[in-house]
Amino acid sequence: MPALLGRYPITQNDASMRQPLGNREALITLMRALDTMLSTEVHEVSLYAEDFHGKGTAFGESFDMHALTAAHRTFPHNTLVKVTNEANGKSVVVRINDRGPYVEGRDMDLSLAAFTTIEERSRGILRATFERIGDASIVDSCSLEKVLYQQRIMRDVRLRRGVPRTAELGKPLVLMANRAFVVRGIVYPNGVSKRVQDWVLPGEQFTFTPAEVGRYVFTFGATEGGRREMVMEVTGCGTVGK
Repeated sequence: MPALLGRYPITQNDASMRQPLGNREALITLMRALDTMLSTEVHEVSLYAEDFHGKGTAFGESFDMHALTAAHRTFPHNTLVKVTNEANGKSVVVRINDRGPYVEGRDMDLSLAAFTTIEERSRGILRATFERIGDASIVDSCSLEKVLYQQRIMRDVRLRRGVPRTAELGKPLVLMANRAFVVRGIVYPNGVSKRVQDWVLPGEQFTFTPAEVGRYVFTFGATEGGRREMVMEVTGCGTVGK
C-alpha cells in the first residue's frame, strides 16, 4: 500500500498509512481512487506466446489461446479487466487466469483471441489502458454489471450463490444448497417444459448448461413441500475467458 500511495499521491504517504485503515468505507474509497488513477495510466501489452496453448497457467487452468484471457503480475485470479488500445480506441474484456509477463516493461500478456480483437496479430505489442471491472463470478461479462442471484427456495432452504437473473450462453449453472431440494422442472426459451424431478442433497450439486438464448424458468421444491420459480435470462454476447 505505501508503494502504491507513493506512485499515486491521492493522500499523504506517511507512517499512518502503514497502519490498518480505520474502517471499511475508508478502504473502499481509497480503492476506488486508486482504480480511477490506474485507469488513466498507459501500459505496454504483448501477445501471449501461442506455444503455451494447452499448457498450465499459474492458477492451474489450461491456457486456451482462443479464449479472452490475460496474464498479469498482480491482478487477482478471475478478475475481469477492460483493455483499451490507445492507438485505435478498440476494447476487449479479458479474464485474468495467469501470472506474468516477466519481460521488463511489459504489464500484461493477452491471449491470441483477445489481442486480435483490438490489434493486428503482426504487431505483437500495443499500448493500452486498463479498467478493473471486478471478479468474473459476480460480474456479467456481457453487461459488465454485478450479477444478482436468487437464493431462497423456502424459508430454511437457500441456494449457495443461486440462480442468476442474467447469465451467459454456454456457461454452466451449478446449484447447491444448505438443505435438500428438488429441481421439479425447467421451461426453455422455446416454451418446451421439461420435467426433471432431481433431488439434490447437501454436498451434492445440480448442473445445467443453457444451450440457447432466452428466458428459462426453473421450478424448485423442498422436503416440506411448496414450490418456487426462478427466472434466468440468457444472453449470447460472447463468453469472456472460458
